[in-house]
Amino acid sequence: MKMTLMEIAAFIGGTIIGSEDIIISNIRSIEEADKGDLTFIANKKYLKNLKTTKASAILVSPQTTAEGKNLIVVSEPYVALVKLLDLFYPADHGRSGISSDAYIEDGVEVSSKATIFPRAFISKGVKIGKGTVVYPGVFIGKNVSIGENSIIYANVTVHHSCVIGNRVILHSGVIIGADGFGFASPGRQNIKIPQVGFVQIDNDVEIGANTTIDRATLGKTWIQRNVKIDNLVQIAHNVVIGENSVITAQVGISGSTKLGKSVLVGGQAGMVGHISIGDNVMIAAGSGIHRDIKPGEIVGGNPQLPYKEWLQFEACRSKLPEIRATFRDLVKKVDSLEKKFQKKVK
Repeated sequence: MKMTLMEIAAFIGGTIIGSEDIIISNIRSIEEADKGDLTFIANKKYLKNLKTTKASAILVSPQTTAEGKNLIVVSEPYVALVKLLDLFYPADHGRSGISSDAYIEDGVEVSSKATIFPRAFISKGVKIGKGTVVYPGVFIGKNVSIGENSIIYANVTVHHSCVIGNRVILHSGVIIGADGFGFASPGRQNIKIPQVGFVQIDNDVEIGANTTIDRATLGKTWIQRNVKIDNLVQIAHNVVIGENSVITAQVGISGSTKLGKSVLVGGQAGMVGHISIGDNVMIAAGSGIHRDIKPGEIVGGNPQLPYKEWLQFEACRSKLPEIRATFRDLVKKVDSLEKKFQKKVK
């Protein structure tokens, strides 16, 4: 695709500083960009590259200046970049229609405008909306419902009775609706508790590769609208994740824990079961969450602490050997003073 800078600025609502007639054919990083490329700066630490970049034009935030460079000024360069990436590099799934080499059981309702690749397995009772793409190696269990314009990448498994909304993206290796980890008399008899609930994934959710979301014991495990989940995340039975939340890689959330809206969770954080995380909470990477968190709080550490306390703790931890040595010296001095004092008393 080729567009003039004026056309691009009109598309994203930006203001041009420089030549409007420059032709843009690619979007690249500021280090790699060359003539004909558009690049962007969304982080101040890359401002130093403004002088050296060979890009024909640069997306920048207000108050950014660069003599001799063509700029498009927008309030949020990263958001503008996303719009342009979708425009310049639209998704291409390589085929359309329903392959005769897909295995589709009787009683399935698949829109004629859906795309089903070879070697997908779709069980009876499944419903798939228009525009949805199902890649090779996907297994969809009985009575699953998938909405419109969703993408189910290769080797995803969606177990029976789960509900997936519109514009959902499931990356390769995702497993939706495996049994929750529920056993009576744990550590003794380990009696399996039947997991008879389901998983509901609302509109505009994206789930990264090899993430697992367990079905509920009863009721549903619920991933609400516009949640974004990274790779290698474990979400247990009956968990609820509120809309617009972001869960990064290697997070583990135990059963029946509830996350509010717009919760941000850093990588490798772990949460015990049956707790409540309020709206707009931020959890630092590597945290161990063992109790409820009120809305708007920022926490970190294992076990969790308020963010400022955690920073103080971390600052001290690196100095523990020095503190220990100082403490031992003080103990020796105190012992010496006590001995001198006892001699004087005698």
